[in-house]
Amino acid sequence: MSTDTETTRGDGRAPGELRPVTIERDPTVMAEGSCLISFGQTKVLCTASVEDDVPRWMKGRGSGWVTAEYSMLPGSSPERVGREAAKGKQSGRTQEIQRLIGRSLRSVCDMRLLGERQVTVDCDVLQADGGTRTAAITGGYLALHDALTRRVAAGDIAEHPLTAFCAAISVGVVKGVPVCDLPYPEDSTADVDMNVVMTSEGSFVEVQGTAEGAAFGRPVLDQLLDLAEQGIGQLVERQRAYVADAPAPRPAQR
Repeated sequence: MSTDTETTRGDGRAPGELRPVTIERDPTVMAEGSCLISFGQTKVLCTASVEDDVPRWMKGRGSGWVTAEYSMLPGSSPERVGREAAKGKQSGRTQEIQRLIGRSLRSVCDMRLLGERQVTVDCDVLQADGGTRTAAITGGYLALHDALTRRVAAGDIAEHPLTAFCAAISVGVVKGVPVCDLPYPEDSTADVDMNVVMTSEGSFVEVQGTAEGAAFGRPVLDQLLDLAEQGIGQLVERQRAYVADAPAPRPAQR
């Protein structure tokens, strides 16, 4: 297994280097929180909607819930992605990803402070070039943060329910080299493919890793986790800078 940190990749990046990350706040004006996040050519629209209600099984408990939905839009890949609504059911991949997003965001939300409210974070992939689920978690957190910040500013929630930052990144082994933030050409040929979710406190929320080729040992796992921790640290700093400026109040709806 190569440990040459000077090795460059197909797009010219060093093994531990992220793709260019851009975040646009409030690309939509209807949702209480929204952002358009891009990791290179991967673009995900994340919106957060707050309902003053909870699922029936949670009523009367005095706590809330955060859930997520995920979809790839038809023009997000070279070959058209069919709408799952037209097929009448979600794919197993979609269900897995949206559950991952929901689990990740709930890990940093105090449900008692949220009160009996449900927040749905919708993550729609506009363009897919690898890492859509990790971009959705990183951007979904920011949409959720803005939505709850607006509720706190309006006096609906007494204290901000988010207790830490949460971000995610993909890592893997490509041509024998551990790398971070894989675009599709790397992801589709990786010997090892892994997605890592962490909080700003340095805790792991989830680690999903698979040997696509030969099995890998503990030293490789440690290298990949180190790369993920470094990459997520950079993303958390971007999140901190983003939320340092409070979102503008939402205009009154007609």
